[in-house]
Amino acid sequence: MRRGIPLYLGCLVMLLILLNADLFGGLPKPKSTFHKRGSSHRRQIPDLGTTLYFPKKIWQTWRIDPFHMEERDSVTARTWTAKNPDYRYEVLTDTNEMSYVEQHFGPDGFDRPDIVEMYRAINLTIIKADLLRYMIMYAEGGVYADIDVEDLKPVERFIPERYDEKDIDMVIGVEIDQPMFKNHHILGKKSESFCQWTFMAKPRLPVMMKLIENIMSWLSDIAAKQKVSISEVELDFDEVISGTGPSAFTAAIIEQMNAQTHGPTITWNNFHDLDESKIVSRVLILNVEAFAAGQGHSDSGNHNSRGALVKHHYHASNWPSKHPRFRHPVYGEVERCNWNVDCVNKWDADVAAFDAMSPEEQKKVIEQAEQPPPMAPGAQAPIAMPEADAAAAAPA
Repeated sequence: MRRGIPLYLGCLVMLLILLNADLFGGLPKPKSTFHKRGSSHRRQIPDLGTTLYFPKKIWQTWRIDPFHMEERDSVTARTWTAKNPDYRYEVLTDTNEMSYVEQHFGPDGFDRPDIVEMYRAINLTIIKADLLRYMIMYAEGGVYADIDVEDLKPVERFIPERYDEKDIDMVIGVEIDQPMFKNHHILGKKSESFCQWTFMAKPRLPVMMKLIENIMSWLSDIAAKQKVSISEVELDFDEVISGTGPSAFTAAIIEQMNAQTHGPTITWNNFHDLDESKIVSRVLILNVEAFAAGQGHSDSGNHNSRGALVKHHYHASNWPSKHPRFRHPVYGEVERCNWNVDCVNKWDADVAAFDAMSPEEQKKVIEQAEQPPPMAPGAQAPIAMPEADAAAAAPA
């Protein structure tokens, strides 16, 4: 009897194996993590083009992770998690951004080596920052906000109750609404724009990929014109704004709106003096007060209003120091007028008068402008400080 027990157990195990052969045969086989572009074995990316709801994810990008941020930055960043406790939150940093790009746009993602290599080659911080936000929104969607943007209201307030989230693919707000300057030689391209320091998008939107590809083409053209590599390109302020910033963002969105609309051509006139939000081609446009309150122009109101959703503190916006604006040797930057019509007109008139002068007269005016202003009667000259003390007293 005891001799028959092993034989009996062996037959039983064999029977179980035969009966469940299909189960083992159905187990997934290990797959290589490296695939050539266009391979039939490449990982299939799920089609999220029919996503009904916005991903509950908040994205920010910065030099370092939240655990090592300065208090100023961490306090602002924490407003997003405090106001939206049911949202996931992630900060991409200088140390992990490339891994993210490779993961989502490399062979196991969208298989776009051209995008990966372009991003790797770029050395200009502001260009990478602009490009990365568009790449994040294309890959995963959600809410993007610059690190110096404070959240004033929960994200659920970004879409007014009268709208159905399923009818909207993107939520943006007006930033600059000054069309009277659209033909100005310096202010023109910046006079009509949507805000891109905060916006919300569903994943896989064609307009985000269009932006990415537009930037790649534009940078390649600039590099060819300057006869340098992508990594050596140099840009001024206006080139950044029009190439990757709000002007590029706005142009791509309006172009996509027109591509999806069979009615009259959509222009900035559709968004000028916008009092109430509106949906155009599945894009919800909020008025200037929503994302860009308190600017002192464009009828932007203030941050205490019910309609203000975020507050931009600008403390991370020091990139213009590396990409200078046009600065007249006598009259300075026209942007200092902050879109005041009288101020801009006076600046234009002064510059025109300067241009009409002879070279000798211009030199004299420049020398006068470089002289320190005369002291008021009874005023005391400032006391000179040692270099070390002066450096300590300077603002950070």
